[in-house]
Amino acid sequence: MASQPDTLAAFHPVTRAWFERALGKPTLPQQEAWPAIMAGHHTLIAAPTGSGKTLAAFYVAIDRLLQAALKPGQYRSQTSVLYVSPLKALGNDIQRNLQVPLAGITELLPEFGLPPVDIRVGVRTGDTPQTERQAMLKKPPHILVTTPESLYLLLTSKGGRQMLRTINTVILDEIHAMLGDKRGSHLSLSLERLQNLVPHPLQRIGLSATQKPIERVAQYLVGMNPTSASLRRDKPDCV
Repeated sequence: MASQPDTLAAFHPVTRAWFERALGKPTLPQQEAWPAIMAGHHTLIAAPTGSGKTLAAFYVAIDRLLQAALKPGQYRSQTSVLYVSPLKALGNDIQRNLQVPLAGITELLPEFGLPPVDIRVGVRTGDTPQTERQAMLKKPPHILVTTPESLYLLLTSKGGRQMLRTINTVILDEIHAMLGDKRGSHLSLSLERLQNLVPHPLQRIGLSATQKPIERVAQYLVGMNPTSASLRRDKPDCV
């Protein structure tokens, strides 16, 4: 049996160390998705629940944020990653799950002789208190977790557009749920508005355990600019 490539080798030593100590070896979706994501391709990850596809999408972004934070004078309080979920409860769960690797990586920094960093995660939904919304505009989170409806509202406000202008990565979870209805069409329009807002091409990453037909899901993911698209699938018997 051929050995799997060392996909963790491309990560910063700290993010690699935390993953290996906390989780061991990458899952197959992670092994296949990370090279495509690191190359800047749009990437659609179709894998079963519990296969690590969410961390497959987020971990490259966390690594990029860490490396930027460790470069003097280059780290800013700006939003770089947008995670969109059709379920508000899922978005809250993602925020909690993100805090685990972020806290673990932060704890390892002194061991590597590195200074502390502050990578923040914020949730913006219809239930977010007004005080938190205002604070988020003044000090944007590096990773923003939101819903399709809240993304639309952010795009209609001056402060929201200013915060979204620095996005470079968009992660769409449960992407299959957005196909074939008005809500999905509305989100597609919002993503095109977001692309028109930012001064650089957005990288789009789609996640779902249920994607049929996968070609249609991929087309929805890349939107009006289907360049640099990659598909990464788990074993056929698991899809």
